[in-house]
Amino acid sequence: MDKGAIEGVDVAGCTVAGLVNIPGNVLKGNWKAAIYVNDGASVAQKDALLKVYTGKLGGPVAELASLIGEVVGVESVPITFTVKGGKGAVRIGSAAEADVEPFLGAHGEPTELSHSVFSTIPGSPAYVGSSQHFRARHAGAGVNVDVRGRNSVQGHFRFVG
Repeated sequence: MDKGAIEGVDVAGCTVAGLVNIPGNVLKGNWKAAIYVNDGASVAQKDALLKVYTGKLGGPVAELASLIGEVVGVESVPITFTVKGGKGAVRIGSAAEADVEPFLGAHGEPTELSHSVFSTIPGSPAYVGSSQHFRARHAGAGVNVDVRGRNSVQGHFRFVG
């Protein structure tokens, strides 16, 4: 997170990530999730973030969290996210890594979708591209993926309130 506070706890610089196994229709729930918080977060920051991302504080995130049937683990690991304009890398400890490249338009700029039914983040352009490499593993969540050349989408969001 670039900046922000949760119940008075400053969470600037903190990152939360998840590896999720979705068994079928995404809206039917029963997901298995492994949750990761960057290892630089204090205990208070980690607790505050987990309150939000497990749905305990309500709001839209609670609706998403309600689809999780089981959290199979919560770990503190190094997390890096250096993706901008659809290009960059993501690392979540030893559990996951991705390298992505945007599709480029006729003039060499990253391809973006705005105000599209395909944009998953309302109000933010979605940068579409290709994953040069994507690997994610968590036995408890039933996640074991290692692929190249699949699609990637990157965008920005912010919570207010």
